[in-house]
Amino acid sequence: MSSLQFTAEASANGVLERDFTVVGLPETPGIPGVLWSPSSDAAGRAPLVLMAHGGGNHKKHPAMAGRARLLVTACGFHVAVIDAPGHGDRPRTAHDEREVAELFRARAAGEPEGPIVVRYNDHLAELAVPEYRATLDALQGLPQIGAGGPVGFWGINMGTAIGVPFVAVEPRVTAAVFGQHWPDALAEKARQITVPVEFDLQWDDEHITRDQGLALFDAFGSKEKSLHVNSGRHKELPRFEADSAVRFFARHLGGAAGASA
Repeated sequence: MSSLQFTAEASANGVLERDFTVVGLPETPGIPGVLWSPSSDAAGRAPLVLMAHGGGNHKKHPAMAGRARLLVTACGFHVAVIDAPGHGDRPRTAHDEREVAELFRARAAGEPEGPIVVRYNDHLAELAVPEYRATLDALQGLPQIGAGGPVGFWGINMGTAIGVPFVAVEPRVTAAVFGQHWPDALAEKARQITVPVEFDLQWDDEHITRDQGLALFDAFGSKEKSLHVNSGRHKELPRFEADSAVRFFARHLGGAAGASA
């Protein structure tokens, strides 16, 4: 049975940030994570949004902290993210080092990165999915979250590689935001997802072709799914898509109607 151990706490501008470690998983000494919540003592039970960071990043990357604060301040939600295996405060294995070195070699040689990223992210997802399920178990043990409440998932890039197989097997998730990944290892799992989905795609992505991005979007089994296409390269996803995601979660999880930033 997994549980949370809080290790640090800070509060600013109405947002309470608490570092935690998930303990109790076999063969895993502890999974570091962070939980953002409304800092008001009057805040009652509220929905939870789980997030997953991108490749090479970590749980407190500015994109994670920024999205979390939008969800907390605009909707009153709780938001949590854990470090993926080999990322953030978690040490790399020899396998991680080999895959990262191969990625840098391909990049320097001008070779396609996709096959390496797909392979490596698929490996990380196999490890991360049970960790996210254990984290959700532990978070729902907190009185301000509780079991049975709405749960969302938000992950782009590597966050999609982890999130699609996670949401495919996790019935507690009721809405998800994905985007910017190849369909190779994810299409079959995407077909198992029927909850509402918002999907981001960059039209001029230098790594993921338009056909590849559209194929993954098309694979989702959801009756309600929205495709958000913007011009620009892989790392040029407009910041206003974060506002759209917040409104999406507000609609499907319950909360304020929009975001202010």
